[in-house]
Amino acid sequence: MLKLASALALLLIGTAPLLADDMPMNADAIKWGPAPAVLPAGADMAVIAGDPSKDGIYVLRLKLPAGYRIAAHNHPTSEYVTVISGNFHIGMGDKLDETKGIELTAGGFGVAPQGMNHYAWTTSATIVQVHGEGPFAITYVNPADDPSKK
Repeated sequence: MLKLASALALLLIGTAPLLADDMPMNADAIKWGPAPAVLPAGADMAVIAGDPSKDGIYVLRLKLPAGYRIAAHNHPTSEYVTVISGNFHIGMGDKLDETKGIELTAGGFGVAPQGMNHYAWTTSATIVQVHGEGPFAITYVNPADDPSKK
């Protein structure tokens, strides 16, 4: 777990320009950049508040293309997701299964409790806001699904 958290911290160092000033901002002021390699390629990320690599509350946004899939995984702290736009599907379990889960649309909200295996996918271009207690870490149920290892 410490190795994963350390790897994430190193990956997030590369996203330093994305870190927010914790100031009020409108959507057009958000600075987007590629998401860290612990997420599948194709996502963009913006840190809205805090620093996901450190202790404390963080808020980030992910911009995901249609057809984006995040394999089953869990986190050492609870994850809270609010859909800003698009169609975000979330399911609980050990393997991504598009016949299960729930579709969340703009304004929808979901919680993945600490340690609970869950997965997600999109059916349209989607923006979600994720917040939680850092440091952020992700553990894939099947280590072969970890995009940072490919």
